[in-house]
Amino acid sequence: MSGKGKRAAGAEVAAMNKKKLKGTEEILAKVRRLAERVKAEPEVQKSLAELNLPHACREVVDKDADAVLGEVETAILMVAASILRGEGFTYTLPNRSKGNQLYVPELDRIVLKDSMSHRAFANTATCRKAVITTRILQLVHELCRKRIHVTKRDLFYTDVKLFEDQGNSDAILDDLACMLGCTRSSLHVVASEKGVVVGRLTFREDGDQIDCRRMGVGGKAIPPNIDKVDSIQSDALFILLVEKDAAFMRLAEDRFYNQFPCIIITAKGQPDVATRLFLKKLKQTLRIPVLALVDSDPYGLKILSVYMKGSMNMSYDSSNLTTPDIKWLGVRPSDLDRFNIPQQCRLPMTDEDLKTGRKLLEEEFVKANPEWVKELEIMVTTKVKAEIQALSSFGFQYLSHQYLPLKLQEGDWI
Repeated sequence: MSGKGKRAAGAEVAAMNKKKLKGTEEILAKVRRLAERVKAEPEVQKSLAELNLPHACREVVDKDADAVLGEVETAILMVAASILRGEGFTYTLPNRSKGNQLYVPELDRIVLKDSMSHRAFANTATCRKAVITTRILQLVHELCRKRIHVTKRDLFYTDVKLFEDQGNSDAILDDLACMLGCTRSSLHVVASEKGVVVGRLTFREDGDQIDCRRMGVGGKAIPPNIDKVDSIQSDALFILLVEKDAAFMRLAEDRFYNQFPCIIITAKGQPDVATRLFLKKLKQTLRIPVLALVDSDPYGLKILSVYMKGSMNMSYDSSNLTTPDIKWLGVRPSDLDRFNIPQQCRLPMTDEDLKTGRKLLEEEFVKANPEWVKELEIMVTTKVKAEIQALSSFGFQYLSHQYLPLKLQEGDWI
């Protein structure tokens, strides 16, 4: 079939799909049933202690400023005691490497095992890290004492000459949160605003009332300090988690949430800590389903898995950062043929893409979901990927006016 013929066939499928669409209430019928099931589910949260795992595992909790001050001072006293015993200046920290991480099916998330590592000042391999660790402990102590918060970027600029690169100070900050047994936000260091939210949601942020229906196309920036968010209220049926800013803007501008009651969230790519915390808080407070819209490629699924199962980098805090049971709404590999996405909008997968896709197929959390396996196998076999924006080949508003309504109407999520 010629390119012209394929485009005509695609347009014909789009027209047929439009005819399938029913009234708003009928479109939302299956979403309502899903929302009712989610609300009816008992709030049972298993803990690591209850599971009696063969490996000891480590998790962190939220701690107030006084508790963190106590932990920092205890850590420094232990270092001083080590020096007095003649054992040298050494920190003992949890090992955050991939080999010390474990996927727990009962919890459906990644956790950190309890293996420890040593960071000695007298060792040339760890000397610099020991110095950076001490400096950041000093800065965290100051922040907690003064009861103020700073961004990770602010922290980096306090000693650029020592840290050299922000990645160095960021990594040590995670090490310290793990060592002190607290969440990273408990250290009074937050990430810069990245994620945004729009739709049927109101909440109070540090005393100010926020209405996310009145935030324009750009949406409301998700607060870096989630502890200051309270009084969350919504009449939404579901949360729509969107991978990309472009798709978010399209849905916000079309006021998708007015016809289909929802809250739309994006982290504009790789999920940041604040967006993950905010999503979890919304899900726990409102008890409504979360549906995800990501690219049909291995990285879209990896981003989704970070929200659901946690990241390797922050496995120590997975209990606070993960939102289990997110439904994969689209764009799925099977959608490419089903919606007759034009060949020119389907991109060939690179060798790196294929390698990532095959590695995902080996992950325990993927194997636990046969439908995910099926979709990934289609992707790896066809060696084709597509972005959410490929749907724009049928019209700029096809995403909000046809694709998503049809998926919701058919309950086509996994």
